[in-house]
Amino acid sequence: MGNKNKTISFRVNEDAFESLQDIAEERDISLSAVFRDYVDQLVDHDGQVTVVPEHELAVRSASENGDAGDEADLSFPPTVEVPKRFIREHERLELEAEHLREQLDEYKAYVTDLQDRLDDEQDEVLLLDDLDDFETGEQSDDTSTYQFR
Repeated sequence: MGNKNKTISFRVNEDAFESLQDIAEERDISLSAVFRDYVDQLVDHDGQVTVVPEHELAVRSASENGDAGDEADLSFPPTVEVPKRFIREHERLELEAEHLREQLDEYKAYVTDLQDRLDDEQDEVLLLDDLDDFETGEQSDDTSTYQFR
């Protein structure tokens, strides 16, 4: 059996709903994605997820690490610096992928055109002897000529 998505529906009060919408807008994701992220974390950690307000996050993390004065290094959500060369390489690969997709579309169009031409000319029979005569300038007994493009 495949992994099918299921729908969960529940009610929240209006203030909680607006707060969730604000969270979704802040993260630039849909409201459904907020819940999916939370459910994924809950399942990954066997239900051992604790929701901590941002202002308590820095204090709690610092006290767990033993350096209560180092709140400047902690931020939520966590951010990662990516080297510019990685970004450039990613952009280059995206452009190359787009170019390859365009080439693939061109080749597909070309193959379709060849297939259509083949279907149109399927009833015609071309003999190799006629080709040899045509190349040397001699005409066979048959008066029809062929032109190749």
